[in-house]
Amino acid sequence: MRIHHHLKRSTVKCEKAPGLKDSLFSFAFHLPHHQDMVLWIIFPISLSLLSLIGTWTVYGLAFSNSHVCSLSDWGGDHTCEGNQTTGCCFVPTISSSGTSAPENSLFTATINAGSFLFLLFCIFHHAHIMEKHACHSMLSKFAMVFGVVAAAGAFTAGNCNPGYLPLLHYLGAAISFMCICFYTVLLTELTRRCVLTGFEKILYPLRITSTVIQVIVTICYTILFAQEDYFYVHLSAVFEWMLSVNLELFELSYAVEFCFFSSFMLSNLLSKREEEKPLMMTMS
Repeated sequence: MRIHHHLKRSTVKCEKAPGLKDSLFSFAFHLPHHQDMVLWIIFPISLSLLSLIGTWTVYGLAFSNSHVCSLSDWGGDHTCEGNQTTGCCFVPTISSSGTSAPENSLFTATINAGSFLFLLFCIFHHAHIMEKHACHSMLSKFAMVFGVVAAAGAFTAGNCNPGYLPLLHYLGAAISFMCICFYTVLLTELTRRCVLTGFEKILYPLRITSTVIQVIVTICYTILFAQEDYFYVHLSAVFEWMLSVNLELFELSYAVEFCFFSSFMLSNLLSKREEEKPLMMTMS
């Protein structure tokens, strides 16, 4: 009886204070998992930098080739009017910056890459929510749908040159801008409801600010873009660049969440989808 009691006490003591060998083994076992989580920070940073550097490089090329006017030029003395295309410049919107060669190729490549990465961003964030807070899966699914549609709209706008296919280009851009507004609202609400990092008290006010800016500036941009006066059209171009930079900062803030993201969350999301298929077939 005493021997059994002594062994029990020894076992409890070992559980509370593991040896150095056990601690090193545990650290080595968990190290790849932690490295995997930390490496995911690169993803939202890459998404933001790709969009930021790509679009502003396109604008720089268009401005250096006199295809668009300067963002600081509010006079509009050299603006193209009617069918005039030579000896003038267009209003410096993101779309007009990527209309002419050679910058139109970089514009298409940037939008395509950005759309694809944004699509992955939406899926990865949904997988994170499903892993940590499955109770908010419906709200997360709605957000993912808006994000996917926004990516599809941006892809359409990027591949339809406004100089040749203006209807499809502006339709895709309009759908993208509208869905991004809903997407930022829903993701900000998920930040309020779900604790993924422990830094939500800092991230939530920042994302509220970014979301409010995104919605208000989108409304102002839409109203001003339809005006004929150059001042208002130029102001709408400035608002469009503000929307782009604001969205990139919003995406960049998710580097914090992706620090706690891991590849196994994606595999768990896929396995859950496989488990739902037999249930859906049975119900049908």
